[in-house]
Amino acid sequence: MPDDRDRRDTGVQPDMDAGFRHRPAPNPGDTTTGSQPGTVVPGQRMAPDVVHNFPLSRSEARAFDGGRLQGAHGENWPILVDQQAAVYLITLEPGGIREPHWHPSAWEVNYVISGTVRWTFVGPDQTQEAFEAGTGDVVFAPQGHFHYFENASDTEDLQVLVVFNSSAPEPDDDIGIVHSLSAMPRHVLASVFGTAPEVFDAIPKRLGRVVISRRTGSADQGPTPEGR
Repeated sequence: MPDDRDRRDTGVQPDMDAGFRHRPAPNPGDTTTGSQPGTVVPGQRMAPDVVHNFPLSRSEARAFDGGRLQGAHGENWPILVDQQAAVYLITLEPGGIREPHWHPSAWEVNYVISGTVRWTFVGPDQTQEAFEAGTGDVVFAPQGHFHYFENASDTEDLQVLVVFNSSAPEPDDDIGIVHSLSAMPRHVLASVFGTAPEVFDAIPKRLGRVVISRRTGSADQGPTPEGR
């Protein structure tokens, strides 16, 4: 069976727009490739003589404007190689948002450790669901379902533990909305949305992953699906 890591896009990543506000600050100590966005925050590594334990909450983090991402996967926890599993701790600060995305080859189980989280899902047959979840709740994202979540609190951090049935590093196994929209010709977007191409001129082109961002306006629950 091929390794999960073989599924990832190994092509050249698109250049980041220099004026795009989500671009992470340069980190002189970061020697990783551009496929892993964010600023590296060093952390504790697993003990070499203990193969079954990983110090997730104290491990290296990827920091963004809005939160941070810490993960155990097939590239930093050898026991997960070929096991179809990875686990992540996502911390969103007040106003923090996980970029809308979907996973083409993995489902995910999300356990809310602390805080209040606002979710939106879009699935097959035009299904759409928006809701809030709190401490102790479990939220399931089926493979291929488009979704996002954000911190619903203006004062407290949100922590979510995410388990995937894939050993690939996050976000290598997802497709984000920023890259997706920026890759589409403006006339195509205008045609499917039924508006003028100029409406989409403000969307930056050739962007990479955002992963985590920060809310810039007031929160809303999005449009109501037809028929509801």
